[in-house]
Amino acid sequence: MTPAERAARYLDLENAPFTLPGSRILVLRAHSGLTVCLAEYERRLDESMLVRTLRVFGADGRLAPVSDVRPDRIAFGDAGVTLTFDGPDALSLGGDGRWSVELDLPGLAPDHVWRPGLPSAATAGWSATGADDVVVTGDTVRLSFGGGSLRLGIGAAAATAPADHPASLARTLTVWDDWFTRTPAVRDDLADMTAFCWWVLGANIVSLPGRGARAVVPSKIGYVGVWQWDAYFIASGLRHGDPELAKEQLKLAFAFPTVDGQLPDVVHDEGVLASSDDLPPGDRENLRRAGSAIADPTAPIPLTKPPLAAWALRRLEGFVDDPAWFDTAWATVARSQEWWFARSDLDGDGMPEYGHPYSSGLDDSPVFDAELPVSSPDLAAYLILQDDLLASRARATGDVEAAERHTARAARTLELLEGMWDETAGFFRSSGAGTPVGSETAVSLLPLLTGRLPGRYVAGILAALDDPDRFATAWTVPTVARRDPDFSEERMWRGPVWVNVNALLAEGLAVSGHPDRARELAEQTLRLVIHGGGPHEYFTPGTGRKARTATTAFGWSAALFVDLAVQLSA
Repeated sequence: MTPAERAARYLDLENAPFTLPGSRILVLRAHSGLTVCLAEYERRLDESMLVRTLRVFGADGRLAPVSDVRPDRIAFGDAGVTLTFDGPDALSLGGDGRWSVELDLPGLAPDHVWRPGLPSAATAGWSATGADDVVVTGDTVRLSFGGGSLRLGIGAAAATAPADHPASLARTLTVWDDWFTRTPAVRDDLADMTAFCWWVLGANIVSLPGRGARAVVPSKIGYVGVWQWDAYFIASGLRHGDPELAKEQLKLAFAFPTVDGQLPDVVHDEGVLASSDDLPPGDRENLRRAGSAIADPTAPIPLTKPPLAAWALRRLEGFVDDPAWFDTAWATVARSQEWWFARSDLDGDGMPEYGHPYSSGLDDSPVFDAELPVSSPDLAAYLILQDDLLASRARATGDVEAAERHTARAARTLELLEGMWDETAGFFRSSGAGTPVGSETAVSLLPLLTGRLPGRYVAGILAALDDPDRFATAWTVPTVARRDPDFSEERMWRGPVWVNVNALLAEGLAVSGHPDRARELAEQTLRLVIHGGGPHEYFTPGTGRKARTATTAFGWSAALFVDLAVQLSA
């Protein structure tokens, strides 16, 4: 069975939309037909609808339901009609014999052009060949065909002539065949989900205007942009099949540092999100979190993501042959590390803090119920790891002074991290504006990543992982301990299981001297994704199913499944 055939098993048009690498067009099930939407930054699908409903009818006039979905086409019953792409900005619908289609189009004008008014599609249009009857009633168009095809296009493609449907089918098949030829080889029991996860990564490719690179976004459903740490996790999976595309993700994440070295939270269609001042005015006050005893509530708040840049960059070594790019990228990472210590140590104690929940990536974690800024053990661990990797890089390039500086700072940060251990509670405790935070969350486990914790702390973390009242749930690892009053099966970052947290913890177990435990957690994480039906954004720790509000076909879940599957298949 080919990877495309394996992936097709999961293409239900609900959890996985019909789309094309590089396209903003998404096709999903709706009512008795399909709906066509566009992937837009910070817009819900119901705010970016192109076609409200598309229905196909056979020669007998009866509705032809979707009967088959493959990466390159959708088939409708026995009507002999298929839907495919005609390049990234258009859909082609065609078939032999008699058939018809009904389109409910928002805002249709008399010239057959409708105006969604969206950033990636101010206008759209349709053109047909072989249509022998066209009836327009308000915003509804019904076309009848004796063979022929219908083309729906956006932007410049709206005015293009009708598609050659067989040629469109062939071109779309070629695009997907080229993508699937890169599918990494894995164990047989992991092959189906790996193929689907590889499809997810291809499906989530978009073009960001003026960026000069392909972006693999977290999801075309609501997450259209390059979030910094999403890019790091996505690159980790892409490196096994398309290392150049993996490099493009880091290039985008590293391309827009501030003058003092801070890397932005998001690179998106309209610019970057690097501080609260980059947000619409109405959102700024909600994000300032005024009232902190340390942070200035009137000042712009830097928005970034956890410092895993060196971690991601190191993972591309041996996969990408571009020494000059690596030199530049490592210099960018070194400057970003300096930013954390110079500009995000808000109380001046030598340990940087999170100045805003966005910068942690764990926006809704109960550690951020505390007053800002938050000193958190996961940030300490990331900074230690990043200084260690920068020291290793400096030694490799002969920069002894830089190596010593990074090594010394990592040692100081480790001492401060050890000071966060709460002996009575048995975990590394966060603090908000200097006040201890009560909640026990997964951030208390992530110091394993340093590989440098004294044995008693490692033993304490293992005890937490083995305790059914804490993190030993049916499907591990929950992001909040079960005994904690803030634990929730469903609420984002307050209990559900995330693939990226599990992957980091598995790595932490391995570098902390517990390779068998690391493999066990990695294997269970792969079983979770398979059991849950796909690489969702997050999963419930009790059932192992998709949490109610989690996004489906999620980029880093897919990429890290691929990454773990390859590692465990070696």
